[in-house]
Amino acid sequence: MTTGDERLVEIGMGRRLLRRPEVGAVIGAAAVWLFFALIAPENWVSLGGLARILDPASTLGIMAIAVALLMIGGEFDLSTGVMTGTTGLVAGLLSTRMGWNLWPAMFIAFIFALVVGYLNGVMVIKTGLPSFIVTLATFFVLRGANVGVTRLVTEQVYVGGIDKTAGFESARTVFNIGVSLFGVEWRSSILWWVVVTAIASLMLLRTRYGSWIFATGGDAEAARKAGVPTARVKISLFMTTAAAAWLVGMMNIVRLRS
Repeated sequence: MTTGDERLVEIGMGRRLLRRPEVGAVIGAAAVWLFFALIAPENWVSLGGLARILDPASTLGIMAIAVALLMIGGEFDLSTGVMTGTTGLVAGLLSTRMGWNLWPAMFIAFIFALVVGYLNGVMVIKTGLPSFIVTLATFFVLRGANVGVTRLVTEQVYVGGIDKTAGFESARTVFNIGVSLFGVEWRSSILWWVVVTAIASLMLLRTRYGSWIFATGGDAEAARKAGVPTARVKISLFMTTAAAAWLVGMMNIVRLRS
């Protein structure tokens, strides 16, 4: 191969690389970081500033990963945000009003989230309605239930006193403890974000189930005829999104103590 041919190959590889959507996302993120680093270097360039930014971003990142998997599968869930509050409400009421240890209360909240995710998936599959409509209805039902139950039980708009329940300290250690590294305190929520990202990436790119997700989102009917259990894939993705909402909800209640 001549030098000219090698240059053409390099140019072709460079163009293919630039066409990948991941590159655009990385360039955009780098541009945003550079902009804020120039106007507020003390918050964006230092490790302390990075830790303060990543802590609240971790919960959004976990939810974004779960919703991204669902979108790759061809569906969408509008109820994920309110689900975080609902799971926190379930765990909070069981622990503060009924005297439960926080861990069993969290487990019941987890089961509740999975049931709601399952029902979302089943309704989308059985009715044929767009997931946007189904999950929007779920959003309003859960939001109304959150406000109604909270005001009925506590006569307020929140459930307080979670930090005084049994099991709170161990739950805080798992979901939101601070770990000192390089002289900076990093919250465990950031580690959860890294773990969820790694698991989702490996599952999506290295497993048969990941291939099923791509096939279902690309052409569900063709995938079904090819033997892919598209209905089960979609239902499981709705349940995965609900589970991610539960995780974020548990992080929020130990962080806010309410």
